[in-house]
Amino acid sequence: MRTILFFFFIVFSVQVFGQVWSKYDSTMKIGKTGYRISCLNRSPERNVMNIRPIGFKSESREASIELRARVLGAEIDDLNNDGFPDIIIFIEDAAGKKSIFPICSQDNERIAPILFPGLLNDMELSKGYRGKDEYKLVEGVLFRKFPIFPADTAIKEPTNKIRQLMYRVVQGERDSWKFKMFKQFDFTSN
Repeated sequence: MRTILFFFFIVFSVQVFGQVWSKYDSTMKIGKTGYRISCLNRSPERNVMNIRPIGFKSESREASIELRARVLGAEIDDLNNDGFPDIIIFIEDAAGKKSIFPICSQDNERIAPILFPGLLNDMELSKGYRGKDEYKLVEGVLFRKFPIFPADTAIKEPTNKIRQLMYRVVQGERDSWKFKMFKQFDFTSN
């Protein structure tokens, strides 16, 4: 009888105390090269994400990166038009803030991060920003959209406007790559 009660207590606890996150494990390739991304997604405070290059030159190794987030998904494309696959990993932190973790292939020999600019450093773009970002990769262009909130922080509901930003990967300093915004517009949501 105790065993049955204990079992029901465990099942009830799992249902009451939150959503169960599943492990993320995906392999994405363009041609014969790509990446295997895996993460246990146990806790949003600490996870280890593994990125294993596939079809790279023999000296490329798997990278293990500690995140304070969970992995939601990933998309692959040649973002910098160098003929090698790059990947954007979509993540979400404990507060529900979504972000990206972009990685580029450097001549299929090694992987390196692609720098992504912070939005809060730009006074014009960050006006009305309170998170709730959505990201989508379409033919090498990264789309980022979020609802615009009123300037009064006491108001908890967003306006009926959405801001959309479009980014491309450009050459950075010293053999690095970075996202650069090339178009921005606001539109009214339904």
